[in-house]
Amino acid sequence: MTTRTNIPGTSPFEPIIGFSRAVRIGNQVHVSGTGPVGCDEGDVAAQTEQCLTIIATALKQAGSSVEHVYRTRMYLTHAQDWEIVGGVHGKFFGTIRPAATMVVIAALLNPSWRIEIEADACIPD
Repeated sequence: MTTRTNIPGTSPFEPIIGFSRAVRIGNQVHVSGTGPVGCDEGDVAAQTEQCLTIIATALKQAGSSVEHVYRTRMYLTHAQDWEIVGGVHGKFFGTIRPAATMVVIAALLNPSWRIEIEADACIPD
């Protein structure tokens, strides 16, 4: 039987909405869409760095790390931010180069956020 572990974050909305920062199932970790909490008014580079730092923390709590990420999804509210976001993403993932998607959307839940990121990782044997 595969074990499931919910990894909590710090969002007060987790119990209200019914989500976890990440979920570990077996040796797979799925990190929820992560906004730049605590960096709401930062520029898009700082916001991207914050999202990825929060993701790295969740992965560590789940027994994985950014080195084991194989998929990311980036949701941008401004198409022109793609190069800046890509540069920060590359700082975290330049050597492992996960499958990645960037999507431009109309808005995020917090109007000051310009980026939200999801990630999937494994836990090596």
